[in-house]
Amino acid sequence: MTTGPTAPATPETPATSAAPAAPFGRALCAMITPFTDTGALDLDGARRLADRLVSAGCDGLVLSGTTGESPTTSDAEKAELVAAVREAVGDRASVVAGVGTFDTRHTVGLARAAEKAGADGVLVVSPYYSRPPQDALEAHFREVADASGLPVMLYDIPGRTGTRIEPDTMLRLAEHPRIVAVKDCSYDFLGAQKVLGRSELAYYAGCEEHNLALYAVGGAGYVSTVANVVPAQLRAVLDAFEAGDTAEAAARQQQLMDLVELMMASGLPGTVTAKGLLGDLGLPAGPVRAPLRPADRGTVDGLRAAYERLVARPGS
Repeated sequence: MTTGPTAPATPETPATSAAPAAPFGRALCAMITPFTDTGALDLDGARRLADRLVSAGCDGLVLSGTTGESPTTSDAEKAELVAAVREAVGDRASVVAGVGTFDTRHTVGLARAAEKAGADGVLVVSPYYSRPPQDALEAHFREVADASGLPVMLYDIPGRTGTRIEPDTMLRLAEHPRIVAVKDCSYDFLGAQKVLGRSELAYYAGCEEHNLALYAVGGAGYVSTVANVVPAQLRAVLDAFEAGDTAEAAARQQQLMDLVELMMASGLPGTVTAKGLLGDLGLPAGPVRAPLRPADRGTVDGLRAAYERLVARPGS
């Protein structure tokens, strides 16, 4: 396993067909999309939040994913967000733009727009609702990968899309020079290890409870919603493991689980809980867009209490 974050692709160090172990860094945040009180895109808030996250240890920021409310932001807003965050973080972190939709043509257009706006890579989710078979799914990803010069992170989250990217499909897609990574929300640890062992795809845990386990068997890192509020604490798990202190890594992973459970397994989308807690902490967030609804006061109080317990721990 290599150590230390891998620098994102830049004009001076372009992405190549030989994917490094962690092509976008190791500690990635699935960043929320800040809105103003009236529901407009808050670009100043996005810049401030992005700067805070990178300063606290995030190697990369994934924009306009599930947590970023991509179904309810316009194409223009997505491009504006990439440009604003790129401006804020410069070359200190990678910027990965979520471009996946249920329409191949639309996804291709978003990938090209993300490249123009300054993204280092694109996150492409399986087309949802239509549930294409595996051959159609493979063709979709290949067409998107061919549409720009950016490296691609596949997003496997069948619980939301209704379609799994099967391990054999992953292995075929790994042959494409620009398909370099996977955000894994499949809850199939065996399937993930099968692909890890037979390809050079970089696997990122997309479910916080798997961060350490996947990293320990050769994963690249994580893409985390919870990192919006505790980026340093999540990063510390990987740092302890890299330092050879597996007991410390395990302890830090376990310490995170109360907050992870409240944010990600309470019956509310992670976007809702992340924005509720960020707002309570006085950080850029704003409202969620319909059909989502904001977290109630009791939920936010519970999140705040778990957050305070975590950050009060020695060494946090």
